[in-house]
Amino acid sequence: MLYLLLSFCAGLGITFQAGLNTQLRTALGNPVLASLISFAVGSVALLICVLVTNGSIPPLASLTQISWWKWCGGLLGAFYVYAVIMLTPLIGPANMLSLTVLGQLLLSIILEHYGLLGFSIHTVSPFRIAGLALLVSGVYLIQKY
Repeated sequence: MLYLLLSFCAGLGITFQAGLNTQLRTALGNPVLASLISFAVGSVALLICVLVTNGSIPPLASLTQISWWKWCGGLLGAFYVYAVIMLTPLIGPANMLSLTVLGQLLLSIILEHYGLLGFSIHTVSPFRIAGLALLVSGVYLIQKY
């Protein structure tokens, strides 16, 4: 139950983040700089978490053994933050975030179905497809009205 509540709170945070970052873009007049500052502030917060929790840092030699593509999550995070900063003022937060959630769920169903990226296999079922169809309907209604 705690994990579900934290997941819900993360969703609330993402929505609030979209508004904060959009305001930062307006104040700075530069969406790329706003994205950079957002990432820098987040990076400082994570550094503090590592230092406070005594998080172990692997030796440099082991870091070089990690496949190059496993380092690319930050690029996708940067793309997401930039897209939110650019698109939210144009299409509104409800449209932006409903389409974001739709994209996340569609890809997560595919990743789980095939067990890609280390996810446990959870095959596509008629109920999952129905859930996705309901979500598509919800996105349509949010955009239409």
